[in-house]
Amino acid sequence: MTHRGSRTVHVGGISRVEGEGALHLRVDQGHVTEARLRIYEPPRFFEAFLRGRAHTEPPDITSRVCGICPVAYQMSACRAVEDACGVTVTGPLADLRRLLYCGEWIESQTLHIYLLHAPDFLGHPDAITMARRHRADVERGLRIKQAGNAVVELLGGRAIHPVNVRLGGFHRTPTRAELGPLAERLRGAREDALHTVEWAAGFDFPDAGCDAQLLALAEPGRYAIEGGTPTVMQAPTSAGLPPDSTRALPTRTFPLRDFEHHVVERPEPHSTALYSSLDGHLHLTGSLARYAVSGRWLSPLALQAAHAAGLGDPRAGDVCRNPFRSILVRAVEVVYALDEALRLIDAYEPPPAPAVPVPARAGTGRGATEAPRGLLYHRYTLTADGTITDAALVPPTAQNQDAIEDHLRTVVQSRLDSTRGLTDLDDAQLRALCERAIRNHDPCISCSAHFLDLTVERPGVEDPGRHR
Repeated sequence: MTHRGSRTVHVGGISRVEGEGALHLRVDQGHVTEARLRIYEPPRFFEAFLRGRAHTEPPDITSRVCGICPVAYQMSACRAVEDACGVTVTGPLADLRRLLYCGEWIESQTLHIYLLHAPDFLGHPDAITMARRHRADVERGLRIKQAGNAVVELLGGRAIHPVNVRLGGFHRTPTRAELGPLAERLRGAREDALHTVEWAAGFDFPDAGCDAQLLALAEPGRYAIEGGTPTVMQAPTSAGLPPDSTRALPTRTFPLRDFEHHVVERPEPHSTALYSSLDGHLHLTGSLARYAVSGRWLSPLALQAAHAAGLGDPRAGDVCRNPFRSILVRAVEVVYALDEALRLIDAYEPPPAPAVPVPARAGTGRGATEAPRGLLYHRYTLTADGTITDAALVPPTAQNQDAIEDHLRTVVQSRLDSTRGLTDLDDAQLRALCERAIRNHDPCISCSAHFLDLTVERPGVEDPGRHR
C-alpha cells in the first residue's frame, strides 16, 4: 500500500505502561486523521466510594487508586481534607511528608526509566530481554528503586499502599537512629542515579516538540513536590516559536481553589477516563512541565547533572519540550529526590507528636501535589460532623490524554512526511513506533501491563487479521 491509500491501526493493549489501554490510529491519504488513546478499564468509582465516609478515611481509601503512586494520592487527600478543616501541617511533620514523597519519586521514576522506557531506546521488547545484555544497568536501576521502596516502607509502614499516613501527620514517626541506615543506602543510590543520568544521556533521542501549555505546581525556593501554586507556561506556537523551542516562556498562576474553573473535564465515548483542557487549550503535566516551571530550584547536584546531560541550565531559561527526552528529565528528578531526601534526613528532629489534630468542620477543601506523572488534584466537601458529601479526583494521566494523542499524531505524521508513507513499516514496527510515543508520557492507567493485541485494517482485505 502507498501513502495515497488508507490504513487503520488498532492496538488492543499497550504494553509497558501501568494499566490497560488501547490505541486506534487512522491514516488517510498520507495524513493522520485520527489518533485515540482508549482507556477501557471499567470505571472504578472511587469518588462515589468516598461519599458518605468519614473525613479521616480518604488517605487510606485513595491510596488504593494506584499501587505505583499511592503516596501521591494520600498526600493530595490529606491536603484537601486538612484544607477543608482549616489545618496546616508544618515543621518536622511536613518534612517527613516530603521525605515520604521523595521515596515514591525515587522508586516510581526509576521503575519507569529502567523497566518501562529504556528498552525502547536500546532496541529490546522488554526489561527481561534488555537485562541479558545490560545486566549491570538493570541491577543499578533495581538498587535505586529498592532505596526508594525503603523510604516508603520506613515512613509509610509498608512499600505498597502505606498504612502509616493519617490526617495531620503519621500514626508513628521515626527516630533519628532509624533514619541513619536509610541515609547510607540513599547515598549509594544517589551515585547510581548520577550514573543513570549519564547513561540515559547517551540514548538516541528523535527530534520532537510539544506544543502544549505546561502545567505544574510551583513553590518558589524549592522544587515543588507535595504542594504549591498551579503555574502555567505558555505554549510555544502561541509565542510564535516552534514546538521544540527550548526557550522558557511567560508563566501565569491561579489559586488552587480555581483549579476546576481552569482545568475542565469532559467525557469521551472511547475512554472510561475523563479528558480535560486548560482554559480551552491543550496542556501537559508531569516531568517536562515541572522542569520548565521549577527547574531553577533543583539542587546544585541535580542542576549539574542536567547540564552535563545536555538539558541546558533552567536558571538561564532552558527548558525541554521533547517528550522523547522526558526519560532524561526523570533521571535528573531522581537525583534531586535522593539529594532532597538526604537533606531532610540530616536536618530531622523528631516532632513532639506524630500528628496534629484535624477536627471536622463543614466546608470544601482542595489539595494538589506532584505525583511522578504530574499534578494530582483532590477536592472534598464535608458536613459539620466530617461526613464527605462530594469528592473529585483529577489524576495527571487523564489530564495528559489530549497531549499524548497530539504527540502520537505528530510522531506518525513526521514519519509519513519523511518516508512518503508507511509502506516501510510493517505492523510490528508501526505498533512499536506508536507505543514508544505513548510511553514517553508514562501513562499510569492502573497497576498492570499487558501484551499487545494489534489489529490492522487495510482496504481490500476481508480479514485484517490479529497479531499478538
